[in-house]
Amino acid sequence: MSSANTSHPMTLFDAASRAMSAQLVRMNAATSNLANAGAVAGSAEGAYRPIRPVFATVLDSTTGLATVKVQGVYQSGATPVRNHDPDNPVADANGDVWGSGVDENAEMLEITDASRQYQNIVEAMQTAKQLTLDTMRIKTS
Repeated sequence: MSSANTSHPMTLFDAASRAMSAQLVRMNAATSNLANAGAVAGSAEGAYRPIRPVFATVLDSTTGLATVKVQGVYQSGATPVRNHDPDNPVADANGDVWGSGVDENAEMLEITDASRQYQNIVEAMQTAKQLTLDTMRIKTS
C-alpha cells in the first residue's frame, strides 16, 4: 500500500475516478487477450501470452480515503497450447503451431465483472454528486 502524493486531499470523486480507470485497464487487457485468442506462432516462445494488470492500494493519509492504482500490466504465465497443423504456414519443422492459451470464457467473465464494477462506481459518483447538491441547497435555503 502506498500513500497518495498529491498537493490536495483526495476527494471521493478522485478515488472514484482512479477506480474507474483501473476497471478500464482490466477491460482493455481482457479484450486484448480475447483479440489474440486465436493467434498462433511457430514456437512456444513466440506465442501470445495473456496479459494481466496488477493493482496497488493508494491511501490518502490526510482523508483516510483509499483507492487503487495500476502498478503495471504483465504477461501471465499461461502455457501456450501446441497443436499439430503441418499445413499452417507458421508451423515449425515438426508441423506444430503454438496457440495463445487464452481462456476465452475467463476473459469474458473478466470483462463482465470489470464492466459491472465500473457501472457501480458511476452510480456511487452520481449518488455522491446528488447528495452534495442537496446539501448545498439546504445550506442556501
